[in-house]
Amino acid sequence: MNNIPELKIGVVAVSRDCFPESLSVNRRRALIDAYTAKYGEGTVYECPVCIVESEIHMVQALEDVKRAGCNALVVYLGNFGPEIAETLLAKHFEGPKMFIAAAEESQNDLVQGRGDAYCGMLNASYNLKLRGVRAYIPEYPVGTAEECADMIHEFEPIARAVVGLSSLKIISFGPRPLNFLACNAPIQQLYNLGVEIEENSELDLFEAFHRHGGDERIPAVVKEMEEELGAGNRKPEILAKLAQYELTLKDWAEEHRGYRKYVAIAGKCWPAFQTQFGFVPCYVNSRLTAQGIPVSCEVDIYGCLSEFIGTAVSRDAVTLLDINNTVPADMYRESIEGKFPYTQKDTFMGFHCGNTASSKLSFCEMKYQMIMARTLPEEVTQGTLEGDIIPGDITFFRLQSTSDNILRAYVAQGEVLPVATRSFGSIGVFAIPEMGRFYRHVLIEKNYPHHGAVAFGHYGKALFEVFKYIGVDVKEIGYNQPAGVRYPTENPWG
Repeated sequence: MNNIPELKIGVVAVSRDCFPESLSVNRRRALIDAYTAKYGEGTVYECPVCIVESEIHMVQALEDVKRAGCNALVVYLGNFGPEIAETLLAKHFEGPKMFIAAAEESQNDLVQGRGDAYCGMLNASYNLKLRGVRAYIPEYPVGTAEECADMIHEFEPIARAVVGLSSLKIISFGPRPLNFLACNAPIQQLYNLGVEIEENSELDLFEAFHRHGGDERIPAVVKEMEEELGAGNRKPEILAKLAQYELTLKDWAEEHRGYRKYVAIAGKCWPAFQTQFGFVPCYVNSRLTAQGIPVSCEVDIYGCLSEFIGTAVSRDAVTLLDINNTVPADMYRESIEGKFPYTQKDTFMGFHCGNTASSKLSFCEMKYQMIMARTLPEEVTQGTLEGDIIPGDITFFRLQSTSDNILRAYVAQGEVLPVATRSFGSIGVFAIPEMGRFYRHVLIEKNYPHHGAVAFGHYGKALFEVFKYIGVDVKEIGYNQPAGVRYPTENPWG
């Protein structure tokens, strides 16, 4: 995953000048030791220059963490803390920042050893608001050295996503397909997030693809594909074209990333793509996503943005799926009822033509795109990677700018069930508690498109904090309410 940030988190301790500075010095040292013991070295940097008590100290600490290459910041209140200097530090540090505070240590040391950071955190939060500074504050931000070390570790995926967005370029090809207005969205919010976007014509991509004909690297990529597919290599005749396309996209990303460090691609895949290129790009999309370069289908710009966030948070491949079809009653009765704690309305099938990484499929085969082949010659629809998605924990989520140019998001944790889909494409039987109500009162009510990003694991806590940090109003972050908790739009009489 070389397309997401590596973190270096600067830890700066602060002290109010009427409290013993030694409290912050010793507590910072204990925090660093606790983090290193539990999570290893290399991620956190202990700012040794000073304990920040004044604005001058703030400047010195800021210069030190910048010099050390830190791209995220932890402001640690070892005691009450200097509300002005500590929040100025956060204001002038360009990356994501977190505020945490030290708990008191012993009933036997509550005179000279009492730090009052519990109180100081209130003043810090007030001053952050006054200055308009965004900072991550954990659910309970006061703790022992070990507890604060855990808080820093929980901050890491949030910081990775925020750092990544500040240096991301989305590369898109072509307008959304006909009848796909759902994937069309205002791009103003991308700029508000600090994300760059480069929109290109399909003709540009087509021309670049032809320039890669006969590329000397094609045989090596074909060999990689053959090894990955193994017995599932049912369409060997198409691999050279797919390899040519993969090289086209990779070269385009390198040549067009400009000053940005990270890229994501919103690709076109129909209706003219197949007839002109002679294949579908699904398998290539899956391979790039597995390498940390998210590629969305159907020029879904906010879909690939969501995928990038999920990749940064999970440090793993993600996928983009249609929230596609219901689970038939006979399948539910035979394979789910009584075996798993879900109603039929909690279940659905997530599907896309063949874009999910092979490592996330229980089995895989190279096939043709059946839906497209209903109206096109089958030979131009080759290139999907099909198989049932691996069972296990998942998080379904999406960040979206809707037609009113408001950022909205949803997060829902669940699982892929070990149930054979008996269908086609990259597909799985998903279960999310209270999915039926979530589907109606979040996905439909808030006008989300049918594409959702999928991270393989439970990352709801981190994703929720990422969305808050980048400016999504908490009222606009939907999640699956537990039974008995009514949505604002839910009829109280059912």
